[in-house]
Amino acid sequence: MGYGLFITGTDTGVGKSLVACALVEKFKPRNLKVAGMKPVASGSIMTHAGLRNDDALALQAAANIEADYAIINPYCFAPAIAPHLAASDAGVVISIEHLKACYQHLAADADVVIVEGAGGWKVPLETGYLSDFPELLGLDVILVVGMRLGCLNHALLTAQAIESAGKCRLVGWVANVIDPQFSPLPANVEFLSARLRVPCLGEIPHLRAPNSKSAADLLDISLPNPRE
Repeated sequence: MGYGLFITGTDTGVGKSLVACALVEKFKPRNLKVAGMKPVASGSIMTHAGLRNDDALALQAAANIEADYAIINPYCFAPAIAPHLAASDAGVVISIEHLKACYQHLAADADVVIVEGAGGWKVPLETGYLSDFPELLGLDVILVVGMRLGCLNHALLTAQAIESAGKCRLVGWVANVIDPQFSPLPANVEFLSARLRVPCLGEIPHLRAPNSKSAADLLDISLPNPRE
């Protein structure tokens, strides 16, 4: 069974997909089989193959093992709205047990599974939260902090929510500069490094054209080799 990492963020649009794909790129040179997963996605387009989400497709393309799209992205919705609302509109109930089964299918063939969340940690579902999924599996968590005004509060509250539940381990965070005018960046990174008490795995500057391979070069992943 592969090692799982859940990528959450301080909010929507903070760079979770960029970091998730960068992590896939980071693990592949270690001679590991790496899969990507986007459990729930809203904001998708209809293709000849059905609804497809850009983040899920990026993870599928970055991975070095093949898997059906329906396993990578079990719940895919067209409108770019909160997943529980999109699911309700579609007459679908998001099942944590189904997400678990899909994850286990990927993990059976992979050394590492990089799972990208939706929005922030406490994204609501019909009967709970998306965080119930990584908590059920006990996945390690990496927090992507969108560096902009207000991020300190969002980062600390997210870390507190993860740690207080006691079911997942926050193992690191990434500073992603989404506001090029955000200042002073070094002082804010230093503050979060001290308060979060887990390593900053890298700082990604504001990029006009984000690229997962370039972002991977900016990350320092010292997590153990899942094969060791």
